[in-house]
Amino acid sequence: MLRAFHGLTGCHAAVWTRPSPSAEPVRRAASCATPPRALPDAPWPVEGRPVGTATAEGAVLLAAVPAVPRTCLVVGPAADRAPPAPAYADFLAPIVARQLQAVQEVEQAAEELGERYEEINLLYTISEIVGRAVSVEETAATILTEVSETVGARRASILLHDRVTDTLTAVAALGARPEELAPIAVDDPASISARVFRTLHPTIAAPEEPGSAAEAPYRDGALLSVPIVWSSRERGEPLGVVNLSGRRFDTFRAGDLKLVTAIASQIAAAIQNARLVRSSLQQQLQQQRLAQEMALAHDLQMKLLPRVDVVATHADVAARVVPAESVGGDFYHLFDLGGGRTGVLVGDVSSHGYRAALIMALAMSAMAIHARGSSSDPAATLGAVLGSLGEELTSTEMFISAFYAVVDPCRGELRYANAGHPHAFLVGADGTLERLPAGGPPLGMVDAPPPVARRPWRGGSDLLLLFTDGVSDANDAAGRRLGEQPVLEAVRAAREGSAGEVLRRVFDVLDAHTGDTPLRDDLTLVVLRSRGG
Repeated sequence: MLRAFHGLTGCHAAVWTRPSPSAEPVRRAASCATPPRALPDAPWPVEGRPVGTATAEGAVLLAAVPAVPRTCLVVGPAADRAPPAPAYADFLAPIVARQLQAVQEVEQAAEELGERYEEINLLYTISEIVGRAVSVEETAATILTEVSETVGARRASILLHDRVTDTLTAVAALGARPEELAPIAVDDPASISARVFRTLHPTIAAPEEPGSAAEAPYRDGALLSVPIVWSSRERGEPLGVVNLSGRRFDTFRAGDLKLVTAIASQIAAAIQNARLVRSSLQQQLQQQRLAQEMALAHDLQMKLLPRVDVVATHADVAARVVPAESVGGDFYHLFDLGGGRTGVLVGDVSSHGYRAALIMALAMSAMAIHARGSSSDPAATLGAVLGSLGEELTSTEMFISAFYAVVDPCRGELRYANAGHPHAFLVGADGTLERLPAGGPPLGMVDAPPPVARRPWRGGSDLLLLFTDGVSDANDAAGRRLGEQPVLEAVRAAREGSAGEVLRRVFDVLDAHTGDTPLRDDLTLVVLRSRGG
């Protein structure tokens, strides 16, 4: 690109960056082997105000690259030493910015998708460990090793509550021998682990935050501490605490806390399973282990779904997913795309159960990565998701019906791409219903995404209604199908209420129809109304 600029204008150009505010500038790209050199000695320019400076080669313009921190564009004189026009810098800087941002997005997408694969693999590994748990100590040590390797922690511990002494006692540790670690009283005011156990609130303690002397052998800097809680229908029983410290790279982040919190539930299941084995109640063990694994799988999948308040500033949204089994292939996603725009996705993986749940988790991760990269083009977003999942869909012989829309109340427009999803509707303030038809087959059936379609959108009044075929195909005790029409009539009747009221009205109709009849398919419903134009 810089060489083409040189060919058109005769001016040489180069891009410089600072790895950190105090570091020396580094040249990243240039239009020729000997570009103009105004850095690192020249003052760093401020965004929007090109700076001219004199060099041995002639006058040089320096311009900050917009939206890319610590990056500078240098435009030098032409071959006849004529100084570069300021318009050159104004023209070239935004183009350089878009190119660098694209590179950063690709790198970030690759890194984030890699991390999600590692997390999914870790969850499945720990599920296998839970399934064969016999010894508390052996299981805890194995899980601690797996978690520490994934998160990158050099020191760690699992502390379990001793009811007799009311202390937290180490059953597994990295960086120290468990039998050499002193127990921690549950009411110890100095202990971070004891506080997390008492309050059941996970935390990331900063390196400078003091703790108990008993925690020193497995603490090095920041300490990530999460409660281990066994959850049953009646109550939640705190069992202990898992601690990670001494991270080899970067610092602990919110994502690490979320992952370890999910794993702590599985640690609780492993501990409970081991206790059941010791009590010799083999039949009861198998039943409870199966029920807990199914409940854990359900909880983990539900935690992947976004909260509706992530777009609360721009839209009123209500959503619900009900798997036919503990886990399923239905899902939705929401995105705050800026500028008042809201992205909304609903998807249905063919079949249901664990295989569909794995594809669902990968689709959610890929969507989270690609949605903001092509925020204004739903077709490009679905195309990027298809590119990320194509191999998995082919190998599993599965496909995904998906509908993705960008609601833009400021422009009064709804842009969407529909890949084989049959139940997508625009509901007007007067009750008129418009089906938003599919523009192509489900993802995985063909190699190309569906085209983009556009519809007018009246912010504050129009409703976007999305549901999967599990809703309309729900059967009653006699095997009679609910159908699409009762769902649409319920929405039309409740359209003036909030999104949550519309959703509740539909599920009232569903519950009245199905009663206690088990679901045959996963079902999902999403209702969205933007907050204005």
